[in-house]
Amino acid sequence: MTALNKGRYSARIAQSAADLVACQRLRALAFLKSTDPDRLDRDPFDATCSHFMVEEQHSGRLVCCFRLLHLTGGAEIERSYSAQFYELSALSAFEGPMIELGRFCIHPDMRDPDILRVAWGAMTRYVDQHGVEMLFGCSSFQGVDAETYLDAFAMLAARHIAPRRWLPRIKAPSVFRFAQKLARRRPDTRLAMLRMPPLLRTYLLMGGWVSDHAVVDRQLDTLHVFTGLEIAAIPDARKRLLRAVAAPSGDPVMHRRDTDVIPT
Repeated sequence: MTALNKGRYSARIAQSAADLVACQRLRALAFLKSTDPDRLDRDPFDATCSHFMVEEQHSGRLVCCFRLLHLTGGAEIERSYSAQFYELSALSAFEGPMIELGRFCIHPDMRDPDILRVAWGAMTRYVDQHGVEMLFGCSSFQGVDAETYLDAFAMLAARHIAPRRWLPRIKAPSVFRFAQKLARRRPDTRLAMLRMPPLLRTYLLMGGWVSDHAVVDRQLDTLHVFTGLEIAAIPDARKRLLRAVAAPSGDPVMHRRDTDVIPT
């Protein structure tokens, strides 16, 4: 994938060991809350993934990174990071190419929504170039106190649980069964959206779905839900907007309509 340049930011695939270390350092800052420049967040999955970097064009500063694991289909689902935490045998029947999105993070000091838009533009270009039919991964809530996110989980339970044919089952030893526990709770929509992680909001906007439980990940201090998005199910209007962001452009300013692509 060639570099994607939009506004202040550009996205590219990591090309060197130094690029990967930069991503691992940002991940340590975001997930491990470490300000030690020598501490890295890394695991064996790094070796089998493509790592994407979103950088400030004028400074070269890394402001966002994520990794993609390309699978030829559901028969390879056990190779995924998510399979450590979720029983995913239902997805083994999925026949098309899939990618797992993982370790998505934005520098804690950055609040510019265009960073997320450029990241999704890069993902959109990759999906189109490789004929990907499903995008999946773990969407994380910061911290392990489910009480903070009850309205968000209630909204997920009411509107966004995975189709039965793809529904992940429980595998992790510690989970929060929100679909079961919050079945009768009416969510406060405003609070639910405020508590929802931006990445997950984007998935849902495009028709994504989630597991019926959240995994309590104390190592990363997160609650995460398995999230899936079938590319064919994305509304046509959303696809056009995403592809507008993904398209090469000499315009240094984001198109106004691009602001409708990603919720902030």
